[in-house]
Amino acid sequence: MLNLDNLNAIKRLDKTNMLGSIDLLHKQVGQTWNDIQEFEVPDNYKNVKKVIINGMGGSGIGGHIVRTLFSDKIKIPVMQINSYKIPECLDRNTLYIVSSYSGTTEEPLTEIGKAVKKKAKVIGITTGGKQKIIFDKYELPYFNFEPLYNPCDQPRMGLGYSIFGQVGIFERCGLIDIKDKQVEEVRKVLRASVNRFGSKISIKTNIAKQTAKKLCGKIPIIIASEFLEGNAHTMANQINENAKNFAAYHLISELNHHLMEGLKHPKSNSKNLFFLFINSDLYYSRNQKRYSITQDVVEKNKVGWTEFKPKSKTKLLQAFEVLSFGSYVGFYLAMLNGLNPAPIPYVDYFKERLS
Repeated sequence: MLNLDNLNAIKRLDKTNMLGSIDLLHKQVGQTWNDIQEFEVPDNYKNVKKVIINGMGGSGIGGHIVRTLFSDKIKIPVMQINSYKIPECLDRNTLYIVSSYSGTTEEPLTEIGKAVKKKAKVIGITTGGKQKIIFDKYELPYFNFEPLYNPCDQPRMGLGYSIFGQVGIFERCGLIDIKDKQVEEVRKVLRASVNRFGSKISIKTNIAKQTAKKLCGKIPIIIASEFLEGNAHTMANQINENAKNFAAYHLISELNHHLMEGLKHPKSNSKNLFFLFINSDLYYSRNQKRYSITQDVVEKNKVGWTEFKPKSKTKLLQAFEVLSFGSYVGFYLAMLNGLNPAPIPYVDYFKERLS
């Protein structure tokens, strides 16, 4: 098994510098926030009554983080779909955000014309591709970013662009209020995270490396709640794609109504499963109590678990602290699995067969 403190061994496996993308997350955020200040949103996009976000895979998880993180700030309904078909409720009062890092993602590009016919307020986030062509054709606004700080060029590792692109659109449309000072605080947390979780920090004090080692050889079950729901989804996504390691996520308190009864069988659960609880002092008090009880139930079923609790003081900062932690854990798990984390051969195979 690879020594996670061996930087040369990590560099040999990490052929496209995914580690650099994780380390540079704070610069992704800074670039996006600066660039989007010049982005013009039509005035009639500022009086919508609901929001629908459509994106797949790495382009979709940014929307999940934004939707759950700001759920206590946004006063209108926000839906997320990962689909070809737009919902029937999409209408002229809907802000429809189409997110595709590459600009070629098949599903969200399929019904843009239909959304235009329904007079929805369609807006995009992309690096270009077919999405740019379609949006230019319909004269629709889109935030076209250049991923300067994502050297591995994998959408799932360019979340500073995806998340803050959408945060910027929400802010420009008057749906949330976020200040430059708050963005700089996010960047400060992300810079500090490199000094907590980064590759140069020894496994003796690096909880991200320690967690990856606990997850190695296991099926990680990521547990979170409330404003960190999108983070749990993101971490499972990155573990699946980067470490080529099956992972899933569940939410407290929903899982307390069914999942615990599923731990008994098959008997191999105790050997195969490992729970990672993303706890927070900012969760609703009853949910905080549920964490310790759920951990007790997991122990009774002889399944291993560990917990990560962010130190930051606000929900916004905790979300990005957890995002950084999860990205490093997934990367280190890829190293322990002896894999270059960037290639996604089965996703590519599937797209080729589908085409």
